[in-house]
Amino acid sequence: MSSVAVGMLSGVLMGIVFGFALEKSRVFEPGMIVGQMQLRNWIMLKVFLTAVATGAVVLAFLNGFGFVKLQPKAALYAADVVGGLILGAGIALAGACPGTTLAQIGVGYRDAIFTLFGGLAGAVAFSYAQPWLARSLIGTGPKLLFTDLAGMAYWQGAVALAAVIVVILALIERARPWRKDLGADVDGDFAESAQPSHRLAPAE
Repeated sequence: MSSVAVGMLSGVLMGIVFGFALEKSRVFEPGMIVGQMQLRNWIMLKVFLTAVATGAVVLAFLNGFGFVKLQPKAALYAADVVGGLILGAGIALAGACPGTTLAQIGVGYRDAIFTLFGGLAGAVAFSYAQPWLARSLIGTGPKLLFTDLAGMAYWQGAVALAAVIVVILALIERARPWRKDLGADVDGDFAESAQPSHRLAPAE
């Protein structure tokens, strides 16, 4: 089997696992996403921190046995901060992030269709603006791993990072149990009154 086929198969399998975890955690729900941005519930942060810890350990394993090669991106601190703020504002306003929009469409949230089109339009616009931004605003930076700064092997840094995240997750869960953050309808929305649905009505 070619390396391209292996990469495609791995991507499909990881997508299935990610989609399953996303649905079971209910992180795709707009109420859950907006609630995290408003610091009303913490399930989204718990899921993403878990993904970071798991990804770091798995990547360290794959890299250590020669299955993958680390390819760090350039450190562009100003661009990362500005881009993160813009992305965060968009997530808070739309109640969706790039990884949840398709899941929202799949369960029938009609406004997620507009979020998808907006994201695609933004990606196209950035592809045209990127050469100018790279010259004028973004620039270039060093390609560093956090373990390079700490002077340790990548696998050591990955295990240490995962251990720190596990402790943080345990503390957050102790303070805010996930069952209390789900909301009355398991969507992160704590409103007791009936709200108009944004989902597609079932066909008659």
